[in-house]
Amino acid sequence: MYTHEIENYLRRHDYTGIRLRAVLFDMDGVLFDSMPNHARAWHEAMALYGMHLSPEEAYMHEGRTGAATINIVSRRERGTDATPEEIERIYKTKTDLFNTLPKAQAMPGAWELIRQLKSEGLAILLVTGSGQASLLDRLNRHFPDTFRQELMVTAYDVSRGKPDPEPYLKALAKGGLRPWEAIVVENAPMGVQAGVAAGILTLAVNTGPLPDSVLLDAGADLLFPSMTALSEQWPVLRESLAGTTL
Repeated sequence: MYTHEIENYLRRHDYTGIRLRAVLFDMDGVLFDSMPNHARAWHEAMALYGMHLSPEEAYMHEGRTGAATINIVSRRERGTDATPEEIERIYKTKTDLFNTLPKAQAMPGAWELIRQLKSEGLAILLVTGSGQASLLDRLNRHFPDTFRQELMVTAYDVSRGKPDPEPYLKALAKGGLRPWEAIVVENAPMGVQAGVAAGILTLAVNTGPLPDSVLLDAGADLLFPSMTALSEQWPVLRESLAGTTL
C-alpha cells in the first residue's frame, strides 16, 4: 500500500531498502496533545512584550528552539534579535503561562502505536525542541518503560534546532543508527524538514490546524490524519517497509 512512497524515498537517497531498528518521535503534537496550549502561551507571552505571534503561526514554528522562535518574531517586529536576557525572560513567561493551562493528555493512538513498536523490539527515541526539566518523568507517567534519557534529544543537546537536521542527526548518533534504519514521526513543518534533511523516512501526522499541503510541501514522505490512524495502519506500513527494496 505504501510501496510507491517508500520507493521514491529510497531513490532520492540512493538507498537499497529500509532495515528498521528504531522510531524517532517528536513530542508536542505527536505524543501529547499539547500544541493548543503551547500556541496560546506563545501568543500571550509575546503580547506581554509588545510583539505579535498568532496561535496559528506558533504551529508553524513548532519544533524550533524557544530562542529561535523569539528571534524570528523580534526581527520582524523590532528589526533586531532579542538580547539573551530578553530571551530568558520571554521564554520563562511563556513557560509560566503554559504551566497555568490544563495539563495536556497523551495523544490518542500514541500509546497503542508504541506498544506495537515495543512488541517488535524496535528502539524508541525522543527528538524534541522542548527543554522542560520534568520531561522524562512526564513521559514515564504516560508511556511507562519506554523512553530513556540517553536516547533523548532535547533543546539542551543542540545548537541548531529544527528545521536544521542536527536534532535528528544527534538521535541517529545516540542510537548508533544509520538513516535507513529509522523512521521519524512528526506533526509540524519544521520537524518534517529536519527529518527529511537528515535523510530519514519522515511520517507526518496532522494533529493540528495546518492544511495537509503544508506538511507535504515540507517534504513528508507519508501523511496520516492522526496518531490513531498511524497506529491502525502500522501493520500494513511495517510490511511495506520490510518488503520494499530497489
